[in-house]
Amino acid sequence: MNTKIYVGNIAFQTTEADLKTHFSQAGDVISVKIPKDHQSGQSRGFAFVEMSTRREGQKAVSMLNKRPFMEKELLVKEARVRRGDRGRGF
Repeated sequence: MNTKIYVGNIAFQTTEADLKTHFSQAGDVISVKIPKDHQSGQSRGFAFVEMSTRREGQKAVSMLNKRPFMEKELLVKEARVRRGDRGRGF
């Protein structure tokens, strides 16, 4: 079962490819999504990474949380599903 990871405090210049490469250290990355501001198109400073298994997701959290990446200390934790989302993804 896939696991979604929340990644906070990312540098504004970080790309989805950058995060995919970085999180690949922990396992197979299914997808990466960096939400953008609707008006400016700039990163909102966080992302969601989907790992292929729960074990790989837990490994990513333990390996990468509070570790520097692109001059920022990442906040990495398992993503919570918001009420009303009904598993729509991200």
